Amino acid sequence: MNKNLMSFSIIFLGFCILLGSWFISQSLTSEQVNKTKEKQTKEEQFRYELISPNDSNIIIFDKQSGEYWRKYIEPNEGPTDWENQTSPISKSLN
Repeated sequence: MNKNLMSFSIIFLGFCILLGSWFISQSLTSEQVNKTKEKQTKEEQFRYELISPNDSNIIIFDKQSGEYWRKYIEPNEGPTDWENQTSPISKSLN
């Protein structure tokens, strides 16, 4: 009976080692996936750049593809200064 108990304990120990190594490998894999997602999020956050070379042109540059879009704005057209406006949402709060 002592021999059977020893065999069972060796099998149980082997199972615990396998299960523990599987848990460790799963945590390492999920850590790599999280780091990859964080890197992609940071790259997407700073993908576009707004460039204003003069008062009449606005350029949006895509750093990932190298494409850019340009918009010409007529001088003295529309408001040129920022204006503080009341929010339509704040009316419901009063």
